[in-house]
Amino acid sequence: MEYIYAALLLHKAGKEVTEDAVSSVLSAAGIDVNDARVKALVAALDGVDIEEAISKAAFAAPAAAAAAPAAAGETAAAAAEQPAEEEEDDASEEDGMAGLGALFG
Repeated sequence: MEYIYAALLLHKAGKEVTEDAVSSVLSAAGIDVNDARVKALVAALDGVDIEEAISKAAFAAPAAAAAAPAAAGETAAAAAEQPAEEEEDDASEEDGMAGLGALFG
């Protein structure tokens, strides 16, 4: 996630999102840089209009917020099924990460 944050920070500052720039931001934050991840991120962002991706994500957020009250109404019996719930959490986290990748290419 911090790699995406570094790219967004560079974009917001009006800087070009390059491998060196992303690595510098991550290093300045005290994060051990994985060069392969930096390279993959920069390649994925090549040709992507970051402003457009952010605006599309902003329009998707109200739909996600509307789904939250429905999830809060789970019954006690469903909440008691903890092992199944943990599997769902893992799957939803992976789905969320895949969705973030879609934002940038």
